[in-house]
Amino acid sequence: MSKDTRQLSHSQNFLRNFKLVTRLIADSDINSNDVVFEIGPGKGIITSQLAKKAARVIAIEYDKNLADKLKQSFVDYGNVEIIFGDFLKVKLPEQKNYKIFSNIPFNLTADILNKLTLDVNPPQESYLIVQENAARKYAGGPYGEERLRSLILKPRFELIITHQFKNIDFYPVPSVNIVMLKIKKRKQCLLNSNEMNIYMDFVAYAFSHQGRNFKERMRRIFTNEQFRRQASEQKFDLSARPGDLNFEQWLGLFKYFVKGVSGDKKALIHESYSRLIRKQSKLEKIHRTHNIKKERIRR
Repeated sequence: MSKDTRQLSHSQNFLRNFKLVTRLIADSDINSNDVVFEIGPGKGIITSQLAKKAARVIAIEYDKNLADKLKQSFVDYGNVEIIFGDFLKVKLPEQKNYKIFSNIPFNLTADILNKLTLDVNPPQESYLIVQENAARKYAGGPYGEERLRSLILKPRFELIITHQFKNIDFYPVPSVNIVMLKIKKRKQCLLNSNEMNIYMDFVAYAFSHQGRNFKERMRRIFTNEQFRRQASEQKFDLSARPGDLNFEQWLGLFKYFVKGVSGDKKALIHESYSRLIRKQSKLEKIHRTHNIKKERIRR
């Protein structure tokens, strides 16, 4: 077993209860017309139940030994395809509709969600078994405060925590809480493509600038009078932090920004999102390098 495979297997907790899996799939919107991708099928407990409900199941397994065993187990299933490979490198359908139902490796949560939500043709629905703290970060309100991630996703997707698991539902038993996160693609994005790009910069600007509260962070964008008026109209406190506003309030404030702010002030937010992503990527690289050095020292 390779180092990457060991790291992957150690980050995944497998469901043990067929009845629970059957109920979760029954409670989903997966039907007999659907093509469903499964990420990391493991021993196939979810795969076998998906095969009873969906038109076609495409299960992608990173572990060669598990993939070989799955191919043997499902050799007589006409609607199941087992692929040995890395889901992050798999090309998803460019035009046809499809769905996702997976118990994903927790250490790949961010990478998998980025792939699913940034793809040119995102899945209609994704049902992902993930750590609760990660689900809350991506879902934002009403499960917690809105974050950059949740606000960027919500014009295109609805995010709902649909099930709270018991730790004993898995083996090995996890030390963290696990939930099912449903990500449903909206029939129509709440913003057009040009508005979406500006909105991403608008949100990133607010989260990347310093200030004790939202008003201070946006002081170069809104005048005091504009901000007071919007706080009243959108019903948020003048001392609110960015995370205190719900998505609807953010959307209302953004729509005012588009029509009520001068061009020179609009220019201030230009490329804020791409700059923030580059900064975060550098920090993540530094963090990974630091962890590798610590691991070498321990050895």
